[in-house]
Amino acid sequence: MTLQESGEMYLETIYRLSHSLPVVRSIDVSEYIGYSKPSVSRAIGILKKQEYVTVDKLGAITLTDKGRERAQHIYERHTCLTALFRMLGVSEETAAADACRVEHYISDETFQALKRHLAQHAEPGAARK
Repeated sequence: MTLQESGEMYLETIYRLSHSLPVVRSIDVSEYIGYSKPSVSRAIGILKKQEYVTVDKLGAITLTDKGRERAQHIYERHTCLTALFRMLGVSEETAAADACRVEHYISDETFQALKRHLAQHAEPGAARK
């Protein structure tokens, strides 16, 4: 079963939140992405069924190995594309928003080529992923 764009977005959000919060709950995801709690709960249920996350009795959401791998993949695309767009002169806000859209549809071949280009042309000290 393929993971849809919305599922990838939820995984990336859980991944990001897990780096700044001791425990990630549905309410944290809801507040971060601005979706209703029922919508987030439905999405988390789907991710749980697909074995991307686990949810304990207290509502703590944890990425499974499969979920973490997918989330890291999407996060890498997001950070790399954002950096590339910024390098082209796009504002931070627009670069991040556009990267969020493109990261779900770009082929692995094209992404790897863009990643190599960024590594070759990024200024020293610039974030590379």
